[in-house]
Amino acid sequence: MSTVELTKDNFDQIVSDNAFVLIDFWAAWCGPCRQFAPVFEKASERHEDLVFAKVDTEAQQELAAAFDIRSIPTLMIVRDNVAVFAQPGALPEPALEDLIGQARGLDMDEVRKSIEDAKAQGQ
Repeated sequence: MSTVELTKDNFDQIVSDNAFVLIDFWAAWCGPCRQFAPVFEKASERHEDLVFAKVDTEAQQELAAAFDIRSIPTLMIVRDNVAVFAQPGALPEPALEDLIGQARGLDMDEVRKSIEDAKAQGQ
């Protein structure tokens, strides 16, 4: 599956319509972004059940600001409308595969409970 280009116009719909979305925040001038792009693309071909999306931080500055993206590339994973991972840096292929496996293994009921508990404690 090829990657989907996210914009401020389609972001909410794509993230809410899909249970598992990996988002690569990138820019054309960014060397590490260009290095990570083929790794991200290969993973999208291996994991056709997941949505792989890219946000061009130059063209979509509002989206980048909304997620407080300060360094690129930044990879974000959203499961069931919850951001479960966000970290800058170009990942090597084995690390990306491991991360996808960990994200697949999350118990989202537990994640939501942790979020609710943190909110209840005023954090």
